[in-house]
Amino acid sequence: MEMDTQRPGLFWDVQAGRVPPPPAAVTLGWELVEVDPEQGTIQVAFQAGEQFVNPVGVIQGGFLAAMLDDTLGPALVATLPANQFAPTLDLHVQFLRPARPGRLLGHGRIVKRGKDVCFLSGELIGPDGKTVAVATATARIQTTGQG
Repeated sequence: MEMDTQRPGLFWDVQAGRVPPPPAAVTLGWELVEVDPEQGTIQVAFQAGEQFVNPVGVIQGGFLAAMLDDTLGPALVATLPANQFAPTLDLHVQFLRPARPGRLLGHGRIVKRGKDVCFLSGELIGPDGKTVAVATATARIQTTGQG
């Protein structure tokens, strides 16, 4: 799918290289694979390095949760105009199996979008192709300068 990097908004500014990516995304090794704002779907990849492992040698759950948050949020943010953003109000993660270091794929989608509140869901696929975690989230659409 061809990206419309001329579209306004922070998400598109980052994709076009007009502004640097957020430091958290850099830490997680975030990479856009595919986005479809009309369908409200996104696929991203993360590079989970050895620095993310716990004492047992698998990716620590907090990093997986951060990856899911950085999958679901952008599914919505890619659809917003330049003057809006959407902080996550709630993130519920279920860890299904251990994740090993390597490239993980995140699939996110908008489940239902209201005027101010949006429900999101997605999953994180491990390097072996198996789902390692799933998540649902609630985000609040806000306009810049709104309290």
